[in-house]
Amino acid sequence: MADQAATQAAPEPAKKKSKKGLLIGIVGLLVVGGGGAAYWFTRPTAEAAEAAEAAEPEGESVVSFEPFVVNLADAGGGRYLRVNVQLVLAGAETGAEVEEDAVMKVRLRSEVLALLTEQTSDTLMTTEGKNTLKEAISERASHSIEPHKVRDVLFSDFIVQR
Repeated sequence: MADQAATQAAPEPAKKKSKKGLLIGIVGLLVVGGGGAAYWFTRPTAEAAEAAEAAEPEGESVVSFEPFVVNLADAGGGRYLRVNVQLVLAGAETGAEVEEDAVMKVRLRSEVLALLTEQTSDTLMTTEGKNTLKEAISERASHSIEPHKVRDVLFSDFIVQR
């Protein structure tokens, strides 16, 4: 019995508490804090937005092309489009730059010509079709003359022969 009393009276050694949970918590807090700090310091400011708007050139200029006469992509063929296209460019001097750069102007004409030949007469007879064509011309032309931008596409003559 004395042995039992001695074993019961002797205190058991204390278990070591693991600091793993505390370490994981600290690392998680650092990650979340670092992400928040990165967002805070890299977010766009009002001044940056104003500077981006100010970078847009003032004024507009126009680039005109000789009339386009193209066969349309209708089944059976025999249908064509005659259209005069003008591009309204951002910046008062941009039009002169494009007119002086023969390669840029030919590249623009080629892009417009490629888009026109993909069209069908049924599509071009609707207002929606013409507006879709304008948007496509604007997008492709802007891409081919970057960093300049096309603001609008104007048709001064638009004849579809059916």
